[in-house]
Amino acid sequence: MQYREIVAVTGLGGLFQLVASKQDGAIVRSLEDKSTRFVSSRIHNFTPLESIEVFTTGDNVNLALVFKAMQENESKSAIIDPKSDNNTIKAYFKSVFPEFDEERVYVSDMKKMVKWYGILKQNELLKFDEILAEEGEEVAEGTEAATEATEEAKPKAKAKAKKADAEAAEGEAAEAGAEKPKKARAPKKAAAEGAEGEDAPKPKKAAKKKTEE
Repeated sequence: MQYREIVAVTGLGGLFQLVASKQDGAIVRSLEDKSTRFVSSRIHNFTPLESIEVFTTGDNVNLALVFKAMQENESKSAIIDPKSDNNTIKAYFKSVFPEFDEERVYVSDMKKMVKWYGILKQNELLKFDEILAEEGEEVAEGTEAATEATEEAKPKAKAKAKKADAEAAEGEAAEAGAEKPKKARAPKKAAAEGAEGEDAPKPKKAAKKKTEE
């Protein structure tokens, strides 16, 4: 059994090992009494423990990091009883994990985390350093893949930009060379007629001969 197989099921207390997934639900095994049962997904939701994050005054942190802080605190004092009063629970988490966002992390959630920690301890699932290391590797791999994809996209983006610039330059050149030719103006008729009238004298009419009587 591994930490990544552990799930919380809405409506059911405690923690469960996900044995098998089915189309309409899952078969789970209780980490407390080891009983196995089918749970319908129509009624319940399944949340992997490794996917749960906790609100802090800064960035959210993985639940495993909180469990690790609780584990380290055991060297100083025993784990608190999840049935303790609210003020005792709050004081415990304030000393163990001061970064908790008290406005968004409810006392009921704190009690649940204490109970879950006790269940994980009973099942010897407290290897939180390994869990967090695996999570860090997955994040690093995801970041590296994203970086490689970005680097591969850069030459393509540059090529597209050059092509767009070339097309834009060609378009500007075409527009510049496609000026409409000016229509040749026809000479004014009146001016031409005036010029001809000045240069060419009017012809004289021929004198009529007198007829003899």
